[in-house]
Amino acid sequence: MTIASRQTRCIAALAGIVLTAGLVSGIAAPAAAATAVAFSAVVPAPVTATAAPGVSYTVTSATTVYAAPGSAPAAATANQFAARLRVSTGLPLPVVTTVAGPSDGIALLLTGAPPGVGAEGYQLDITAGAITVRANQPAGLFRGVQTLRQLLPVTADATTPQAGPWPVPGGQIIDYPRFAHRGAMLDVARHFFTVAQVQRYIDQIALYKINVLHLHLSDDQGWRIAINSWPNLAAYGGGTQVGGGPGGYYTQADYTAIVNYAADRYVTIVPEIDMPGHTNAALASYAQLNCNGVAPARYTGTQVGFSSLCVPLELTYTFIDQVVGEIAALTPGPYVHIGGDEASSTTASDYAYFINRTQQIVAAHGKTVMGWHDVANATPLPSTVAQFWGTTTSNAPLAAAAANGTKVVMSPANKAYLDMKYRNNTRLGQKWAGLIDVNTAYEWNPGAYLSGVGETAVLGVEAPLWTETIVTSADIEYMAFPRLPAIAELGWSPWSTHNLTAFKGRLGAQGPRWRVMGINYYHSTQVTWPSGS
Repeated sequence: MTIASRQTRCIAALAGIVLTAGLVSGIAAPAAAATAVAFSAVVPAPVTATAAPGVSYTVTSATTVYAAPGSAPAAATANQFAARLRVSTGLPLPVVTTVAGPSDGIALLLTGAPPGVGAEGYQLDITAGAITVRANQPAGLFRGVQTLRQLLPVTADATTPQAGPWPVPGGQIIDYPRFAHRGAMLDVARHFFTVAQVQRYIDQIALYKINVLHLHLSDDQGWRIAINSWPNLAAYGGGTQVGGGPGGYYTQADYTAIVNYAADRYVTIVPEIDMPGHTNAALASYAQLNCNGVAPARYTGTQVGFSSLCVPLELTYTFIDQVVGEIAALTPGPYVHIGGDEASSTTASDYAYFINRTQQIVAAHGKTVMGWHDVANATPLPSTVAQFWGTTTSNAPLAAAAANGTKVVMSPANKAYLDMKYRNNTRLGQKWAGLIDVNTAYEWNPGAYLSGVGETAVLGVEAPLWTETIVTSADIEYMAFPRLPAIAELGWSPWSTHNLTAFKGRLGAQGPRWRVMGINYYHSTQVTWPSGS
C-alpha cells in the first residue's frame, strides 16, 4: 500500500477520535483515543513504509527498552525515549543492553541497518513481539526513535499520565534524509529567549528530524552572548530589545548548556554574529569600534541597514578575531555564521574586503563559514556555505558561486520564513516577503528552486524565525507550527514522495499530538484537523 493511499485511511481514523472526560484508575482520560497511528501519519514522509495489516506491537508493563552495548549515545537515546514514555504511560520501561535483537521489547541497535541509509538513516521493524530500530550511527537511532514516537498513540507525548493501551502498527520503514542540513533559525537578538525556552524549541524541532538550530545571537537591538574579552557587549549591548524591554544574554555556561542539550538530540548549534551590518548593539557598547569614536545610542526599533562596523579600522578585526575565537571554542559544530546581509551602510568594495578578511579569521579558528547569500558578492572560500534568503528564483552572484563549488542552504523568505504572516489578519509576524500558509511553505522544491543552483549544490533547507513581533514561547510555536514540519519534510523526504494533499493529511494527524504536548499551533484553514485538536 502506498503512503498516499494509507493516508486516507489514517485521516478517517483520526476524524473519529472521541474525547472522554473523567478519570480511569486515577489517570486522566486521554485527550485522544489511545489507538495505533498509521504509517501514513508520519512527518516527514519516510523513504519507504510497508505496513503489515493486522499486526501491531503493544507497549505494556512488561516492555523493556534495549540499547546497543558499548554505546553511550545509544543508551542515552534509549533512556530519553523511555523517560518520555514513563511520563505519559506510567509504565516502568527499564533500559538494558543487548547484543542482538530481542524476541520482545524495543531494541535500539547499531547493527544490521542497510549501508545505504548513511549516518542519519535507520530501519524500523515492528512485529507483534518486538520493535527494532537499526542504524549505522547513533544519529540514525535517534531519528528512528522520532518516527517510533509518531507511531505511538498521540497521548504517548502527553505531559501527564494517560490511559492506554499503547499499540504500534506493524511493518517496516527504511528511511534516510534527502539533504544533510535541515535547519531552523531562532532570532534571540530582537527578543531574548531563555535557555529553557530555546531547549523547548529544540525538543519540538527534533521530533521532525531537524538537525540544525541556527541561533541569531547579535543584531542592532541586542547582543546575546557573553564575550570575556569584550564584556560590555553583553552587559550593555544585551540590555534591551525591540520595544525597549530588558533584553538579556547567555553566559558562556548558558550557551554551553544549549549546545549540549541540542547535541543530546542530534541538533547542531550554528551561532551567528551578524556583520558588518546589524551591529548597532556592538557599536553602542564600545565607542572605539566606531569610525568616529562615538558610540551610538542603543536601538529598540525594527529598521535595518543603518549600522556598520568600521571596515578600515584595524581594531575591527581584532574584535572579530577575539569574538569568533571565544564562540568557536564553545561550539563543537563545524560552522560559525557571519551574517553579511543588508549591509546597506557599507560600500561594495568595503563589503568585499570585510567578508574576505572575516572568512580567513573564522577559518583560522577551525570553523567553516556560513553567511547569508550576500556573501557571494565577495569571494567565498571553497568551504563557505551561503544561505539564500531572497524572494526571487534567480541570483546571479550566488549561481556563479555555486558553479565554483559553494554550497547553498535554501531559505527563500517567501517560502521558508516562519515570521511571515499566515494571512493578512494574523496577529503576529510581518508580510514584506508575502503571506505564507501551509500550501506555500510546502509547494517548492529546494533542489530546483533557484536558477543555476541545482540539487547537488544544495546543502539543505532552513526555516528562519525572526522575532521583531515574537515575544513568548507560545508565539514561537504559533508561527512555527504547522509550517516548520513542511520545511522539515522538504529537507528530509525524497522528492518522489512530495504530494500536497497527502502531506496535509499527515500534517492534520499531528494536531492531536501537538495539543497533548502543549504546543500552541496555528489552526490553518488549509489543513483538516481531527475533531478536538
